[in-house]
Amino acid sequence: MNDQQQRLNADIKVPRVRLVDADGTQVGIVPLAQALRRAREQELDLVEVAAQADPPVCRIMDYGKQKYQQTQKDKEARKRQNQIVVKEIKMRPKISTNDYGTKSGHVRRFLEAGSKVRASIMFRGREMTHTELGKVLLDRLADDMQELASVELEPKVDGRNMVMVLAPHKNKAALKADADAAAAADAPDDQADDQADDQAPDDQAADEAPAAEPTTD
Repeated sequence: MNDQQQRLNADIKVPRVRLVDADGTQVGIVPLAQALRRAREQELDLVEVAAQADPPVCRIMDYGKQKYQQTQKDKEARKRQNQIVVKEIKMRPKISTNDYGTKSGHVRRFLEAGSKVRASIMFRGREMTHTELGKVLLDRLADDMQELASVELEPKVDGRNMVMVLAPHKNKAALKADADAAAAADAPDDQADDQADDQAPDDQAADEAPAAEPTTD
């Protein structure tokens, strides 16, 4: 829930709420006035954390502290969004068909996760006289991954290796980063919804319990 939707204290306008205390204790369904009084007694705020529940879930908390923590969490999500992860895969120029299938599968998973891939062909001894075999292999890998990535660094010899870097298409990486950021931002609301679901059966059982018959002396 964002700041525009989240209500607290006097802005909450429902007759009763499902109350969660500051320590996470499930208080249950209480009148709004009682929930507000309980929050005031602890010098804290009553915050509506799941408006879609019936009745809405409200939690007693230090709203200023919670807002600061959420801001820090959002910053961390944006930081992760801007981080570039580079994975490395190594192959030999005479790699077998099965091994190539395994290695290219790893590359595909890395790219789908939004990471760049540094592919290296390792040459030994006289293999250095046939570096064109490494380029053929790297070109094959680039062709196999063209729907996921583009070549950021063309194949080039680096010592006894030939190196190429693949970068995921921007839309793939952006979708992955946006999904991570959204998951981090929605975490508090999901927790509140779970609390509401966990409490609901007990309330329903209480409503369905038969009334006690009066006794006579």
